[in-house]
Order: sequence, then C-alpha cells, then structure tokens
Amino acid sequence: MKALDFLVAFIGGAVVGAACGLLFAPEKGSDLREKIAEALRKRGIKLNRQEMSDLVDEIAEELRASKEEEEA
Repeated sequence: MKALDFLVAFIGGAVVGAACGLLFAPEKGSDLREKIAEALRKRGIKLNRQEMSDLVDEIAEELRASKEEEEA
C-alpha cells in the first residue's frame, strides 16, 4: 500500500508542479485556460467554461496559501 501512496503523491506533485509552471508563465489568462482545457480533454476530462474557471481559481488559491505559509 505504501508504494501506491508514493505513486499517488508523486503524480499529484507532478500535476501541481505543471499547473504552477503554467500559471506563472507570461501568457494571457484566456490562452492558458484554453491550453489547460485542451490538455484535460485529451485525457477524457471535459469541463465547461465555469468549471475550468473554478479549477484555475482553486489552484491559484492553493498556490497563494502555500506561498504565504512559506513566508511565515
């Protein structure tokens, strides 16, 4: 079971790292959202515009909270 936990943590970390890289890239937000939506569609995950916006907002909030924790 520990190997499965490690694998899940590793994949989760990779996803968060990729999201961080995309969110901090110097690109228009609408272009970034479209790229994220396309990447999700390729993996069989379909989100409407509102769901995509909510997902991006959640990721951004987690990043802000993480940064604030590091600074404290």
